[in-house]
Amino acid sequence: MNAFIQIRRPEADTNDAASKEEALFARLAEIPSLLIAVSGGADSAYLAWLAHRALGANALSITAISPSYSAYDRAELENFVAHTGIRHEFVETHELDNPAYRANASDRCYYCKDELFNVLGKIAKVRGFAAVAYGVNADDTSDFRPGHRAAAEHQVLAPLLQAKMSKADIRVLSQRAGLPTWDRPASACLSSRLPYGTEVTPERLQLVESGEAILRELGFRQFRVRLHDKLARIEIAVEELPLAMTAQMGARIARRFKAAGFLYVALDLEGYRQGSLNAVLRSG
Repeated sequence: MNAFIQIRRPEADTNDAASKEEALFARLAEIPSLLIAVSGGADSAYLAWLAHRALGANALSITAISPSYSAYDRAELENFVAHTGIRHEFVETHELDNPAYRANASDRCYYCKDELFNVLGKIAKVRGFAAVAYGVNADDTSDFRPGHRAAAEHQVLAPLLQAKMSKADIRVLSQRAGLPTWDRPASACLSSRLPYGTEVTPERLQLVESGEAILRELGFRQFRVRLHDKLARIEIAVEELPLAMTAQMGARIARRFKAAGFLYVALDLEGYRQGSLNAVLRSG
């Protein structure tokens, strides 16, 4: 059985997106040198590629490695770097050393980005880069993202946001450029799978990563494994839910998740939705 189901993406006006890209390219070309924080998702990958085109060797993309960054994301990023030839480096960050980050309150993302931009800021200063940028887009302002505050405090540039580029714009421009990330499902750090108040530990992050690797092996494409103690609450894109809800697939998922260390396995009938754990903030 072929488990792959094409997920429809919002469409963008190609001409409008191209105009935004032209303006963004011109702005990037005016920056003497630039460090770009790159996770490997569609947004930061596109920004890294365009900065490389605009600045050449004066653009350096950097990816932070920590227990919250999955091995799958790293492999995908390495493929992207090999495909595009951008200048790129990995660097370690240590957000889990911060008790405020591990406590996993609603502002957890702030401490993560604060650590990231501290590290990148030091690199920029030592190596003489004029600025640091990250890949926030115009759609991201509609969700609760405390990491934006850290970016503002560190004076990190947001070129995609400044260019008013939406996720749809970025996908259509990435596809036009032949970037392998153009249709990559939305991703986020593994810590975002833990409900607020659940301590972030390497063991919990590894458990989540194991569960998501299982779903990927079973052919699913857009999903999250939300960890509630020993219960896995699995969110799968609504387009893919019919496959997940068959008796045969349900049994396979449950068997493999329990073997990985989960005690209970549940399928969320609302399907995948970005920021679902923020519902507790809205209800309060």
